[in-house]
Amino acid sequence: MKTMDDLFLHMLKDVYHAEKQLVRALKQMAKQAKDDQLKQAFEKHREETIGQIERLDQVFEMLDKAARGVPCEAMQGLVAEAKEVIEEAEDKEVLDAGLLAAAQAVEHYEIARYGTLVAWANQLGLKDAAKLFEQTLAEEKKTDELLSKLALQNVNKKAA
Repeated sequence: MKTMDDLFLHMLKDVYHAEKQLVRALKQMAKQAKDDQLKQAFEKHREETIGQIERLDQVFEMLDKAARGVPCEAMQGLVAEAKEVIEEAEDKEVLDAGLLAAAQAVEHYEIARYGTLVAWANQLGLKDAAKLFEQTLAEEKKTDELLSKLALQNVNKKAA
């Protein structure tokens, strides 16, 4: 990576791979969740994530680049943490609290990444790409807020 354009493209590929991983992980997390509201939140965000991948495809098109990812080690680690919770939680309420915490870690990572992509796209004069990233960033923040609400009002209380 010699230029900001190179760095931007690398980050775009990284996020693309991350979102693809997340679609698979959210399906598994929804399947494992016992709380109906948490299950629904995972299923809803999985559908949103599919839409986010479509937006990333649009950005690749704008750049006249092939839509492909590079391994996102951060997301691989976050998904591995969720799998660990699934394998080790012995109580269904504890499982839900652990899955919710893992999902929020993912959301916080995505919020950081999309915030960076918005800033970089604007800096590089890619205003249409920045608008697409802003849409995704807003969805990620909304999902984080929903997960916080579920944790505080329901899931964590049951696990305690």
